[in-house]
Amino acid sequence: MNQASIWAAAAVCLLGSATLAQTPAQSGPQNPAVKTDSGNNSDLPVKGANSFTASEAKSRIESQGFTRVSALQKDQAGVWRGTAMKDGKSMQVSVDYQGNVNAQ
Repeated sequence: MNQASIWAAAAVCLLGSATLAQTPAQSGPQNPAVKTDSGNNSDLPVKGANSFTASEAKSRIESQGFTRVSALQKDQAGVWRGTAMKDGKSMQVSVDYQGNVNAQ
């Protein structure tokens, strides 16, 4: 084997090992912020950095059958809180960073 062949074989081995060492990218988030459009994954608001705007939080609450959503404010835990009407009753509502809508 000549010196050029040895260098070529070494280069192939190095390139092959570098390719094998790479890990594939995920096809999507494994823990998305909003898991469903129709229900909650928690019965209580989940603390966390909330990227919803007030308008998005209001829309999320309305999508769960609430009307007259008002006084929305984000608290220190990152949860949007306000009041809304449902079934003729006024109640406290919240939207956490995962999109869970809870009422009290």
